[in-house]
Amino acid sequence: MANIEIDAIDRRILAILQENGRLSNQEIAERINLSPSPCLRRIRRLEESGVIRGYVALLDAQKLGLDLLAYVNVRLEKRSGPALSPRGDATHADLFRAAVQTWPEVVACHAMTGDMDYLLRVQVEDMAHFSRFVQDQLLHHPSVIDVKTSFSLEKFKETTALPIL
Repeated sequence: MANIEIDAIDRRILAILQENGRLSNQEIAERINLSPSPCLRRIRRLEESGVIRGYVALLDAQKLGLDLLAYVNVRLEKRSGPALSPRGDATHADLFRAAVQTWPEVVACHAMTGDMDYLLRVQVEDMAHFSRFVQDQLLHHPSVIDVKTSFSLEKFKETTALPIL
């Protein structure tokens, strides 16, 4: 999908929505000094083009009892072969990516450059929960050959807002 043209008004709309996605179209229109109809057209265009992917409630992990945040570097097996899938066409990366989708503890997964293949952000209740996840899921996966973990000691900045330049 090609990038769409985003002007200063669109950027102001995006900044407002990142700050508070529950504002009504009327409230957004007032903040940017635009009438509601063109404001709504702009928002719909941003949604339809995929610039605005969706609207969510941001939850507090600690208030939900998910007190431990870990960043896990994962290295995968590089060999391929018929044992990976019945037709022999699935790679270790394919199998790992599919497994990650089923692990609720993994709240983000990124393919990486460097020594490790993937970086997982894992949010769990405590060290016992983390240990169960690593032993029963991550290390049990046939494609995983190395795991290195760092634990978050303190969060002093976290945002979902992108810099609107």
